Amino acid sequence: MSGLEARGIRVVYPGRPPVEAVRGVDLSVAPGEILALLGPSGCGKSSLLSAVVGIVEPASGTVGWDGRDLTRVPVHRRSFGMVFQDGQLFPHLSVGANVAFGLRMAGVARGERETRVAELLATVGLDGYADRGVTELSGGQRQRVALARSLAPRPRLLALDEPLSSLDAELRTRLAVDVRDILRAEGTTGLVVTHDPAEAEVMADRVVRMADGLLIP
Repeated sequence: MSGLEARGIRVVYPGRPPVEAVRGVDLSVAPGEILALLGPSGCGKSSLLSAVVGIVEPASGTVGWDGRDLTRVPVHRRSFGMVFQDGQLFPHLSVGANVAFGLRMAGVARGERETRVAELLATVGLDGYADRGVTELSGGQRQRVALARSLAPRPRLLALDEPLSSLDAELRTRLAVDVRDILRAEGTTGLVVTHDPAEAEVMADRVVRMADGLLIP
């Protein structure tokens, strides 16, 4: 087994009756591949992504990487990155400090952190924004900071949940290409959730459709 291997993933949310959001899905992503999960809202794609990353514990099934079972491994020990729809930035930190956060926690030297932050901010179109507060930014700019922050530690898998949905069409298209190129250049495996077929085709090497908690042909 190499890369990401998810087998028999079920995600069930409590309720009366319980809601089965993901219904026994098998999913594989090869090392360095970018896979898009495409489907409408409510089809289970974000729940599947959350189970892979470790945010949600599956009711059954396994998640593995290169033959190692990660199903019970905590989120912060999977070496996976995540970009959410709303960014989830630290409002008390500057743009640069947000991007550098994961690097600082990993003990990366200051000079190397600063170089990586500058490189990523330029890539996402925010060159020169390092000292600004994130509360000064537009929604689209904040999402670009979130993208840069997730890429900074060079995760082995970057999971992106509708990462560009808050951006205008022109910027969304440009950043889709940028994200694809960055992941390919760094050899990072990508798992992208989107409802936009055009975005999926631009960003991904392979597109898998999802409906009613299942993958469909």
